[in-house]
Amino acid sequence: MKTDRDEPDFKTMSDAVQAWYRFYELDPKNSISNVLCQAAIDFYNAGHRTPSDIATALIGTYVGIHATRVNAPTSAAVH
Repeated sequence: MKTDRDEPDFKTMSDAVQAWYRFYELDPKNSISNVLCQAAIDFYNAGHRTPSDIATALIGTYVGIHATRVNAPTSAAVH
């Protein structure tokens, strides 16, 4: 039997992603949102359950717009 705990809380994750945009004072973009939403799902599955907890994890993990770039070169590639 499924319970509310089994169902992902997409509103909570959406609120967290919106908080990330507000924190960095950026306008939402699809490419950034794709990365942040997947990360929010991962954080939710790892046990973060409030918008504040997920937003804090997003803000600490994705520091600004450049951290959301999927094809960003690694430091090893620069050397």
